[in-house]
Amino acid sequence: MHFKKIKDKNTIMKKIMIFVACSIFTGNALFAQTEPLKLAYINSTALLSSMPEKAKADSDVAKYAKSFQDQIDIMMKDYQTKGQDYQAHEKTYTDAMREVKMKEITDLQNRIQAIQESAQEKLQQKKSDAYQPIIDRADKALKEVAKEKNYDFIFDQAAAGVLVFAKDMYDITPVVKAKLGIK
Repeated sequence: MHFKKIKDKNTIMKKIMIFVACSIFTGNALFAQTEPLKLAYINSTALLSSMPEKAKADSDVAKYAKSFQDQIDIMMKDYQTKGQDYQAHEKTYTDAMREVKMKEITDLQNRIQAIQESAQEKLQQKKSDAYQPIIDRADKALKEVAKEKNYDFIFDQAAAGVLVFAKDMYDITPVVKAKLGIK
């Protein structure tokens, strides 16, 4: 008997949800008849790629990453050399010497791993610092265009799954580029 009450509550909730959804749809349909929504889309990837400051940011981030990679490469060569030396002389080492050599190799391996992790974090921060002003500038221009042109919604074509189809006439990427002074 208790199960039946829950089922009845679920049925009532479904009916209420259908009623609310129909009410919202009807309200939107009435609103849309009096004032149609103004929609547009943008390709944020194309916009950001066309911004001149992105090329400089890409270059700065690449140089920064290379400096870490150069340091890691030097340490890796040292690691390989120590590993090969250990293998070549392992039989001639005393137990104490073997232990010391293994500790050296293990410590070097741990330092390499720590530097790689630190480099990833610092590189991520560098990317954020380099690209955020570019994204902010593009976002500001997009919002200005949206306000000037009185758009209700602007979709991003570059965002996966957000925009399946749109006519080219609704693409405001060129307008935002013009706002940014980009050809």
